[in-house]
Amino acid sequence: MEKVVLKADKRDVTGKQVKALRREGKLPAVIYGRHLEPISIVMEAHSAGLALSKLTSSSLITIEVDGASYPTLVRERQRDYIKGSLTHVDFLAVDMNEKIRTSVGLAFVGVSGAVKDYNGILVHNLERLEVECFPGDLPERIDVDIAMLKQIGDLIRVRDLSVSDKIRLLADPEETIAVVTIIKEETAQGAGNGEAAAAETSPELSVERGKKADEGEEKK
Repeated sequence: MEKVVLKADKRDVTGKQVKALRREGKLPAVIYGRHLEPISIVMEAHSAGLALSKLTSSSLITIEVDGASYPTLVRERQRDYIKGSLTHVDFLAVDMNEKIRTSVGLAFVGVSGAVKDYNGILVHNLERLEVECFPGDLPERIDVDIAMLKQIGDLIRVRDLSVSDKIRLLADPEETIAVVTIIKEETAQGAGNGEAAAAETSPELSVERGKKADEGEEKK
């Protein structure tokens, strides 16, 4: 994993006055953690936005502030609803010598024979997995190779994943990650009537929610 470093300055401006910083092309943020008092910071919005757009919530980011370095993870990104630009970021400071528990996104890779050859439908039951490891061993994503799905009804469980022995998956090993199914439509033709059977539905996707807002800055 390539080391990502973002430079920031401490800030005293809070609340409604933060709007002025944004107009100057600055991005307000906060660093917090178990062993750290919250630090309000500000970064150059354009460069920080470009860097963060390429990273996931499990990407390790080093924030340099006044000569000090803080290894962090992004915990929340707030955006302008109209422009889509970042308006605030929460960074969680981590101890590189202390294991953490966090969620990592799943990346579905490869080609499924069941989908390609039998017109199957790939249903994702999970989009993220909880893991435990040291921050330096945290993967940006976990690949799920769907090439093993060769027939309709084939599925991938948590225990089928291949991950580093430095990473512990916290989910039930038997939990289904993805399955190949097919939409069944039965048509009964009669003297003027037709009936269609209900289609199979997809399981709900898991959703990760944000954590918090900083110091009431987003109250307008």
